Amino acid sequence: MTFCFAAHPRRLVIAVALLLVTPVALAAGVPTSFTAGGVEYGAKGTLQYDVNRFGDDAGRFEDADDWRRQELYLFARKKGSFELTAGYDFEAETWGDAYLKLETAAGDFRGGQQKTLVGWEDYGYGTSSTIYLERSAAENAFYQGRRVGLEWTWNKLKNWRFALAGYSGPDLEDENEGTTFAGRVVHTPIADDTRVLHLGASASRERRDDGIARFRARPNAALTDVRLVDTGRMASDAIDRVGLEAAWRDGPLLLQAEYLVGHNDAPSGRPDFDGRGWYALASWALTGETRPYANAVFGNLKPTRDAGAVDVQLRYADLDLDDGVIRGGRQRDWTLGANWYWGKHLKLQANYVWLRTERAGVTLDPEIFEARVQVAF
Repeated sequence: MTFCFAAHPRRLVIAVALLLVTPVALAAGVPTSFTAGGVEYGAKGTLQYDVNRFGDDAGRFEDADDWRRQELYLFARKKGSFELTAGYDFEAETWGDAYLKLETAAGDFRGGQQKTLVGWEDYGYGTSSTIYLERSAAENAFYQGRRVGLEWTWNKLKNWRFALAGYSGPDLEDENEGTTFAGRVVHTPIADDTRVLHLGASASRERRDDGIARFRARPNAALTDVRLVDTGRMASDAIDRVGLEAAWRDGPLLLQAEYLVGHNDAPSGRPDFDGRGWYALASWALTGETRPYANAVFGNLKPTRDAGAVDVQLRYADLDLDDGVIRGGRQRDWTLGANWYWGKHLKLQANYVWLRTERAGVTLDPEIFEARVQVAF
């Protein structure tokens, strides 16, 4: 198979210039925050420029290179007291997290727009710290997204972390009206500088005002709107989501897996639906670094040498949206990836995806090459 790497010259030149100038400016000491009266004020952001190339796709996809994210967050925070933050993605033209968090002896309370609890890759990992360019197909299909509500988190018991949340009304884009209640628990029986054993479970119930449920996923490439697996719109009284997660870190090695279920409770006389998906990955830091772990999530590698840090990873993922008369299809993929971290701000990523999809008797097995340049501060 052959990949074409032609790009949009003007857009690419602008992107490269911005992605080169920004880390140089940050490395030169341009401040992104300041402290006054014991309160830190600042900004943080993520710029990502992606390339997607497709092969063996029967003409279903168009090659693309474009901005993936242009996120900017403003914040004010006082350690041990509060955090006020608001973010916007200028590429997607959507609001991100926008909330006030209060830290108390009874736990942390966070009110506003925030990530929902079911789906470790989305809830836990920030957009700048994902191991792959894109999250797994199961996460893409079942993750609820951001909602406006109140979350309580408690981590006062050693090696345990609990969260409860309730959301109501539309999000900040005036969409997704309805109510959701969710819970999450994480246990880390082993957690030291070298080794971490992470075990987690989460669940939620959503009732949408429009009475519609739908589960679908992109083919591990975000610059296309084509979905090869899709349940279509289903009448819904409630949507239940359940997640199980586990990870083992031992020095430069990280093993991680997650299992997700999406259930549609249909009105009387219509079929219910159960979809499921999972992934398992292994990541190895070739340069010997240990991936940091904090707040029940793993972060980017922190280089210990001038040449930066390099890791490689392999992931298998399986998403099944076939259940009874609802034939949403099945998507399976192997993804081989590599990341290079240079300093604190620059990250280069490359993924190669072998995809197999089946839906209503039609199969398509495209291959995808993806690359990303990321600057984050």
